[in-house]
Amino acid sequence: MDVRPRADRKTTVIFPRCPVGYILLVTPLPPDDELVAALRDGDSAAFTTMLDAWSAPMLRLARGFVSTHASAEEVVQDTWLAVLNGLRGFEGRSAFKTWVYRILVNTAKKRGAHERRTVPWTSLLPADEDHGPTVDPARFQNHDGAYPGHWREAPAAWPSPEGTALALEIRDVIVGVLDELPARQRAVISLRDITDHSSDEVCELLQISPANQRVLLHRARAAVRERLAEYLHPTPATQGGRT
Repeated sequence: MDVRPRADRKTTVIFPRCPVGYILLVTPLPPDDELVAALRDGDSAAFTTMLDAWSAPMLRLARGFVSTHASAEEVVQDTWLAVLNGLRGFEGRSAFKTWVYRILVNTAKKRGAHERRTVPWTSLLPADEDHGPTVDPARFQNHDGAYPGHWREAPAAWPSPEGTALALEIRDVIVGVLDELPARQRAVISLRDITDHSSDEVCELLQISPANQRVLLHRARAAVRERLAEYLHPTPATQGGRT
């Protein structure tokens, strides 16, 4: 069995869960049974492929639990060590990725407690994170309009990111806005739209309610959509920062 990555296997992937689509250049991973078997056999290429695919979103998630970027990097490193040491104990009761992320969250929580950051995850909620409009209300028709609550003017269609250069540019925009999101929103959208966890898995990993998960995801997606709209269709006010 050869699960080593080949250059021609690296493809542009658009994650469909998010309404804007996440554009990432990744090497597809094999099915769980093949990946786990390769890792247990000491296949370094399989491990490298998994590192490339998962380390960045893992780092972004870990950052929400600890005080510094360096601490988050150590959490990810410790997680990978724990994964390698625990491979023989993986029984396949959940997806392999879910198992890895469960180790990550537990490791990050322990590190956060060690740093005396013992604030509960649910208390990281800013006063307005779950409240307020996600899109400017002025963009919708009021009760005097022909279609109250509908768009005054439909959002412009976005170009399809067919070229690698545009895909990379858009990826950089997405990564930038993700890093600016509140910790809870960043964690939820990273788990749902980048690493493709289900809503139930996200609720279990982060210990939040389904309703809270939906709100956080909706607000995070709205923030990403707004930033992409500004990038793809800049107005005179937003164009000044672009060359």
